[in-house]
Amino acid sequence: MTPEEKLKELGIELPEMKGFHPAVELGVLTSNNMLYLSGSTPGDKSLKGRVGDVYTTEQGYDIARDCATQQLAIAKSILGDLSKIRRVVKLLGMVNAAPGYGETTQVIHGASEFYHEVFGDKGKHARSAVGLQALPNEVPVEIETIFELEG
Repeated sequence: MTPEEKLKELGIELPEMKGFHPAVELGVLTSNNMLYLSGSTPGDKSLKGRVGDVYTTEQGYDIARDCATQQLAIAKSILGDLSKIRRVVKLLGMVNAAPGYGETTQVIHGASEFYHEVFGDKGKHARSAVGLQALPNEVPVEIETIFELEG
């Protein structure tokens, strides 16, 4: 099953990345069969605030999953076909965490488990899950990903 077929099975339609200009923004870089994506925030731009304060761990999990969906939308806009991804190599998950909040790992599981659902074993990856005092525009979660590409 292709990644696009799996997304369809999961009932997920990737948003179109209109106006995304990777050559200008360097939001994307390819080098030596690797695709490096800058961080993605939730598709719903009204989401603001800290996990552990405004959002629960479970809500943070869903937001991290959405951020990973945004990452796949960007990858598809660059590659045209997600089947060109050989594997997910590395994920960096950043959580806008309330003081003393220690469940960043559980939040970032939302993105990790999403990649595993879409890519199967090729979705297993190295990962960091960090809590930060603030993220741009007060978003609760940001995800960045490194993919290895086919040949």
